[in-house]
Amino acid sequence: MRKAVMLDGFTGWPEEFAARYRERGYWPGRTLGSLLREQARMRPAHTAVVDGDRRWSYHELDERADRLAVGLHALGIAPRDRVLVHLPNVAEFLALSFALFRLGAIPVYALPAHRETEIVHLARLSEAVAYVAPDTHLGFDHRPLARIVRAQAPALRHVLIVGDPAEFTALADLDAEPGPLPGPDPADVALLLLSGGTTGVPKLIPRTHDDYVYNLSASAEVTGLDTGTRYLAALPVAHNFPLACPGVLGTLYAGGTVVLSPTPSPDDAFRLIERERVTVTALVPPLALLWLEAADWSDADLSSLQLLQVGGARLKPDTAARITPTLGCRLQQVFGMAEGLLNFTRQDDPEELVLHTQGRPLAADDELRIVDADDHEVAPGGVGELHVRGPYTLRGYYRAEVHNRTAFTPDGYYRTGDLVRQLPSGDLVVEGRIKDVINRGGDKVPVEEVENHLLSHPAVHDVAIVGIPDDTLGERSCACVIARGTPPTRAELNAHLTGLGLAAFKLPDRIEMVDSFPRTALGKVNKRELAALIAGGVR
Repeated sequence: MRKAVMLDGFTGWPEEFAARYRERGYWPGRTLGSLLREQARMRPAHTAVVDGDRRWSYHELDERADRLAVGLHALGIAPRDRVLVHLPNVAEFLALSFALFRLGAIPVYALPAHRETEIVHLARLSEAVAYVAPDTHLGFDHRPLARIVRAQAPALRHVLIVGDPAEFTALADLDAEPGPLPGPDPADVALLLLSGGTTGVPKLIPRTHDDYVYNLSASAEVTGLDTGTRYLAALPVAHNFPLACPGVLGTLYAGGTVVLSPTPSPDDAFRLIERERVTVTALVPPLALLWLEAADWSDADLSSLQLLQVGGARLKPDTAARITPTLGCRLQQVFGMAEGLLNFTRQDDPEELVLHTQGRPLAADDELRIVDADDHEVAPGGVGELHVRGPYTLRGYYRAEVHNRTAFTPDGYYRTGDLVRQLPSGDLVVEGRIKDVINRGGDKVPVEEVENHLLSHPAVHDVAIVGIPDDTLGERSCACVIARGTPPTRAELNAHLTGLGLAAFKLPDRIEMVDSFPRTALGKVNKRELAALIAGGVR
């Protein structure tokens, strides 16, 4: 293990805070790669991961990670090099992640739904030296995309494919005898997660070994994971929630078994819950609602399920109240962010808190402030924007110096953009967002980015995108368009966006043609009034 070297573009914690977090036990000096090693020594034959018909023991996953790490190193991938990981829920995701953790290289986790716009941006921003993708997934061939990324990302040297590599390199071919590697320091950046993207394409969130080990281990303890846990990864594991809250990494930390689902659909997930006797899983609210509806007609045996976590967006109390009677398991509400702060309802909480709040902070040293528009703290119980700092909350986005000046307060608090109120119990109730982003069932639609792409269509004179309430997704996106000449159809506009490489969840759910927009006194589009008009059916 080498001494930490500050990654260019990374904002660390001030030394007095880092010393405090070490002294209080938040940062015990462990690396992510060591967590798997410890479990492989204690229970080598125990099943670590189930992926379809494949079952890897802890020993096998540990050995695969070691062999792959040496293979990556032989390819020229070095500590602090960034590797863009664009994989779905497959066992190779875990082997690759632990290989990179042990090598000291840094995975940049893209989401399976991302396409050219996002992937090229992430490759350029991170200066990734390698791009890892499947050959095909859910009908999409990633190899043509890889050719575009390779042509447009100057730092990219390698394309690694899970499956048929075509002219690229098969990930499976990077197999080498385990040997010594440089390895990371616990204070090093371990991975880069994606922000929700409130001002366009995603920003990168640096997480260190120190803070992410705490993130996943403390989450596993609060959630009650142990060696008997069988965790179903229904959501894409590149998301922070199913990755480490406690997710797949927390399950492996606790010595449990990870079961990978190709999709979160009830057809796939219910079959796996029954077959693998799954005990814990995590969903976003729209999927929780879908599962509740499916459970009414499904004959799958879900009796093994003990706990359902729901997060990513606010869960409505009436939906929350249906979880236990319908699915037969406990509910745990989770409110968190890839930037750090996590809140959980606890196992011994009264039903009122579980159904009506989004939980309380994970760490005693999570420092929360709830403020008004002038950054003054609101009265106890009042609604305001949540600011936070703590032992696992970032101090700056990666290579985003200008944005960081407004995203963080001078004393290091992260401005979350979430409107919350805090109960006397310490639990939070999420009331909404102040940033211009639509939370579409947990997927964050960056309004400005989609508007800019729509403006490039020749039939669009102006456009404003607003969120409209939806019982299933929470919000749907509506593009209000002032046409130039013949109004374009929704199909034409979505085909235009798809052709520009936009992810499917960013496509407007609804298109409304309007003659003009309501304006504020300063001449800006009054989106609140526009959304109210659209929701009321007034054009």
